Amino acid sequence: MNRATGRGSIIAMVVLATFGIASAQEAAKRAAAGPVLSNTGHDAAAYGADEGYPLGTLSTGAEMRHLVATYSHFDELTPARIVARAATSWSFQRATEPEIYYSFGGERRTIADYLERQPTTGLLIARDDTILYEHYQYARSDHDRFLSQSMAKTITAMLIGIAVADGVIKSIDDDVATYVTALAGTEYGKTPIRSLLHMSSGVNFEERYDGQDDIARLGRDLFGRPGKAPVVSIAQFNTRVAPPDTRWHYASSETEILGLILRSVTGTPVADYLSEKIWQRIGTEADASWAIDGTGQEVTFCCFNAVLRDYARFGRLLAHGGVWNGREVIPHQWLIDATTVSSTDAHLAPGVATKYYGYGYQVWLLPGAERRFVLLGIRGQMIFVDPGTKLVMVHTAVRPEAVDRTASAETIALWLAVVDQLGRTAR
Repeated sequence: MNRATGRGSIIAMVVLATFGIASAQEAAKRAAAGPVLSNTGHDAAAYGADEGYPLGTLSTGAEMRHLVATYSHFDELTPARIVARAATSWSFQRATEPEIYYSFGGERRTIADYLERQPTTGLLIARDDTILYEHYQYARSDHDRFLSQSMAKTITAMLIGIAVADGVIKSIDDDVATYVTALAGTEYGKTPIRSLLHMSSGVNFEERYDGQDDIARLGRDLFGRPGKAPVVSIAQFNTRVAPPDTRWHYASSETEILGLILRSVTGTPVADYLSEKIWQRIGTEADASWAIDGTGQEVTFCCFNAVLRDYARFGRLLAHGGVWNGREVIPHQWLIDATTVSSTDAHLAPGVATKYYGYGYQVWLLPGAERRFVLLGIRGQMIFVDPGTKLVMVHTAVRPEAVDRTASAETIALWLAVVDQLGRTAR
């Protein structure tokens, strides 16, 4: 190589290197600038991509081609009450997207692999006040309100704690009929509120998601038109199979009763109470909504809808023990009690309540020495919280099956990798 050629090659390499650095910096800047949107996702054609992910009806909403729209526009399918946002929103900071690897099925995978494999509509990872990762698929965006399903149960339980602090509920050891007199004389009416919080009433309620179980009956009662009043529907489940707080058994009916208690003691719609007590106090950026039945009562075992960043704000509040920027929003001790298994409640421990999870006050507890927990809803709705590192992972999805344990195991594997790889700098 002669001198001129060598000089040209060196100049070319310098230019390419400079361009590469600039491109990398630009890519990093883009990654830190805002959410990443995609029009596609795993098996997008089956989810109705060619039709623009069409919205069906309440009766067809569970069909695969309608799931994406159902889980991001549920409040267009059924009446819902608005949960007013904060007058002034609190903003997350942003950081460049980290590389995240996890192991599952004997393979080392990336977070991009995860999104290609799973029908995830939204995935947001935040550490305290900073968003590290925010991706949307299936033509969804940060403006869509995503359906919570049973993640709403944890929200309901936090409102019960606030109502106790407000003095309108004297004790969670009071029986339900103390506050919902229409249930007097029923088995649920004779059950302590604490047992409902623990999903341990001892009243029989079957939840198999086969369309023929008790949750299907309750859903038809509440969402049918004209439907039944919730207290009338609840009263039909009146067979006791165990003493209160001796056996854990998942039952959405128990959260519905907690909602009835809230309405009774506060004298205000649950959505309004949530807006006043939590939603506005954590600087939410968008109105949320909560589906209501034919009587105007919020369906508190499910059907809350919010944008991902507001779910992340709520997760951050939980990570900080109920305190938002120095102000107690949820009583701190309530949150500790809600996410801890006491020595007298062995039936709620991880590995006992279920093969993997434990259970607190309407929240799922992760195994291990650290206090970590997760809000769960069918088809893959999840908010993971690690108070120790202030990491939060919000995950919304449209899984074909109501309960898919293999898919959930992969999400847990991703979460554990997030805590391991991104939590180190927070310790």
